[in-house]
Order: sequence, then structure tokens, then C-alpha cells
Amino acid sequence: MINHNYCVILAGGIGTRFWPISREAKPKQFRRIWKRDETFLQLTYQRMLRILPAENIFVATLSRYKELVMENIPGIAEENIIIEPYGRNTAPTIAFSAILLKEKDPDAVMIAVPSDHDIEGDALFADTVEKALGYAASNNVLLTLGIVPTRPDTNFGYVQMSGGRQSYGSETPVRAKTFTEKPDAELAKVFFDSGEFLWNSGIFVWKASVVLDEMARCCPEIAMLWNGWESASDRESFVEKAYADSPRTSIDYALMEKSENVWVLPAKFAWSDLGSWSTLYEYASDPDLGGNAVWLQGPQVVKDTAGSLLIQTDGGKLTVIQGLKDYTVIDSDKVLLICPRGDRPFQELFSELALPEFMEYK
Repeated sequence: MINHNYCVILAGGIGTRFWPISREAKPKQFRRIWKRDETFLQLTYQRMLRILPAENIFVATLSRYKELVMENIPGIAEENIIIEPYGRNTAPTIAFSAILLKEKDPDAVMIAVPSDHDIEGDALFADTVEKALGYAASNNVLLTLGIVPTRPDTNFGYVQMSGGRQSYGSETPVRAKTFTEKPDAELAKVFFDSGEFLWNSGIFVWKASVVLDEMARCCPEIAMLWNGWESASDRESFVEKAYADSPRTSIDYALMEKSENVWVLPAKFAWSDLGSWSTLYEYASDPDLGGNAVWLQGPQVVKDTAGSLLIQTDGGKLTVIQGLKDYTVIDSDKVLLICPRGDRPFQELFSELALPEFMEYK
């Protein structure tokens, strides 16, 4: 029997918020950022392999990362690597992926998953994904997974459900009302207390045909770039031009916030979007270690230090840290970063640096 379910792993970003471990030559999805034996991409692929056969799992990435994908996933078929000539964020990626899948299988149902999320509870995740795929196969909707929140977190986006607090326990999708980017602490608490909001996981499920039709209505500036694909004689040049002319925009902004056909399935598996050093600290900090998050590979002495993120990727030297409070220390190959902890200090630091130069620093 033909399996009409497919996965597209989104693995084309350059991960600037995880600099200096994530750099343009080898961004975070191809690295071990925390205490795992596998890279982010490997963990994501293995997770999806428990749900779908290998031939139905695709990885979308930039052309310069093709070899890294093949190194991370030995044996992946080249035709399962969707090559993008330029980084244009997730909306163009999903449009291109949906076109390819619809051409391969007119009944294709696709799940698009980021390559860099931390998810625990594989059985519950698989059960939720299978439920979402089944719903999308039977209903012409745009479906996203919303994580039932455990705290008022400012690091994540939120999606509001219809039906109020009782929708938290829904085993079937409910209509989505609004999407909100990362709120401040006060608004995050309002969202959490209301019982109407879920964390926006960035995991989307739909028929390839449905998302293309909806993109034609909501973001024609992207959809129109693919007119003539079926009859194109030089598809490589066609893709090159489509991406060159495409706006740089996310699927959330281009489609999900505009469509009136968005549904959300409440999900209860443990999830974190490890999108920055700040979110990694929140995920990994240990009260027994003075509120520090520590991953030092070599011999170490840490004294009178609290609330800090301390990472060393090279175990070849002794690390001695004393007297720090609320700091980020990242010691990677050839780059040492020391700055106050938090997204704002990190971004302020980058605003003073020549970012492209430092992202390519090897």
C-alpha cells in the first residue's frame, strides 16, 4: 500500500544566535550543541524515522550544506535532499518542497519540522504526529502542533485557540485564532493564565496541494514565482530565479497569520525550541550547580559562579572560572565568547561586530 505521508526537515539556516559554535561553514543543525552524542539534524531524522520510511523523509537545505547532510545521514538518497540556492526563510522552502511532493504524489500529506528542536518522549511525539497526519489527510486545512505550555515563557511564540481552556485537553484539532511572536514577561503570563494559548512549535502538517492553494491566496508574491514549473525545461535555472526573486519571509508571517483555515492540535510531549543561548540556558540550567548550565569538556574548576552558561567544545585544556554571575562563556575552536547572559546583550554585541565576517570566521 502506498504511504502518502512525507516529512520535510527544514535544515537550511545558518544559526547566528548560536555563534560562535554555529558558524556559516557548519551551522548548528550539523553540530552537537549540548550533551548529546548526535547532532540536531541526526536527532530529528531519527525521530521521524520511527514514524515514516526513509524514502519518505526529505531534508531541505542550502546547496553548500548538501555534503554535511550526507555526512550526518549516511545512506540518504540524493533525491531526498531538497537543494535551495539561497536562504529565504521558511515560506519559500515550504512552497518548493510542497511542489516537489505534489509532483511525486498528488495525494501527498507533508509534515514540515525544524531540524533544531529538542523533543522528549518519542512515543507521545509519534502518536501526536500520526494523529495530525491522519487529520490533514481527511481535511483540507492548515494544521500546526501547539505545545501545551508549562510556564509563561518569553522565548517562544504563541498561538491562540478557539474554545478556551477546555481546548487544552482536546484530542482533535481546534481552530486557531491568533498568532503572537515572543511576548514580554507580562503578556506571556496573561497568555499562560488565560488557558487559551499554546506554544507555537513551528511544526506544520497539511496536504501539499492544500498549502499551495492557500499560499496562492495569502502570499501570491511567492506562489506566482512557481508558475510554469511543470513545463520548465531547465528546472535548475527555474529554481535559481524563483529563489532570487523570492522575498525572505517565514511561513508563519506569509501564510499562517493570514489564512482563515488554520487549525491547531494541542500537543503534550516535552518540547523546546533551542533557538539561542538564552533558551539553551533556560533548558539546561541546574539549581544544584548554582543555577549554572555547564558543559565543559576538559578538566574544570568553577567557583563562586551563578546563573551562567558555560560551554567548552574542546577538552584539551583546563578551564578555571571564578566570580561570574549571569554570564555566557562559550569556548569553541578558535573563538572565545564572554558576555552577559541573555538574548539582548548577545544581540547588542553582534550589532557592534561585522556579523558576516564573524559568522565565516574559521
